Amino acid sequence: MSWVSSIPFKPVLDPVERISETLFGLIMALTFTCTLGVATADSIKVHTMLFGALGCNLAWGIIDAGVYLLARLNHQARKHLTLRAMREAPDLETARGIIGDALPPLVASVLPPEQLELMRQKLHQLPEPSGRPRLMKRDWIGALGLCLLSFLSTFPIVIPFIFMTDARLALRVSNAVAIVMLFFCGYAFGYRSGLRPWATGLSMVALGGALVGVAIALGG
Repeated sequence: MSWVSSIPFKPVLDPVERISETLFGLIMALTFTCTLGVATADSIKVHTMLFGALGCNLAWGIIDAGVYLLARLNHQARKHLTLRAMREAPDLETARGIIGDALPPLVASVLPPEQLELMRQKLHQLPEPSGRPRLMKRDWIGALGLCLLSFLSTFPIVIPFIFMTDARLALRVSNAVAIVMLFFCGYAFGYRSGLRPWATGLSMVALGGALVGVAIALGG
């Protein structure tokens, strides 16, 4: 078993990552539907809105998953490089400094040298990483989760286009649903981040609307 696989299990995506990806999907879908609504104001078609919004978010979900995998691969490589640099350090002080730099600044600031030395000894006892850094199963699961979150967050927005024949009315209902979802995502984000949930929810609605407006103004 490698030293990487011996790290205790954690959720693949933390709650804030899931909320952020849902927000991203909502803003992407809103940008598409609002842009298409403006561009085809005289001839809005339900099927165009439906398949366009789903296709848009699926494409961006795939792209986001790819970027996530690159970030995870870089994260694995940095862990390997940190362990190697610590072992090849010319003296104990340098090795402890490398460990301290790898820790969160607040944690590193309160650790005495004795604790850093104990960590150095424990890390030195780990087996040498075998081969090049590689993506783990949980990384692929995380990428799939991001893609699905981006794609599935579109469904509540496109439901009006499935059940309504009046495309203009469906667009208004769809926008209302998106605004409600933006609020609840902001509320959850505020709750998880230690902010005021109601204020964060309302701010997220305003921020989402502003980002959609900027995207449309710049060509969608």
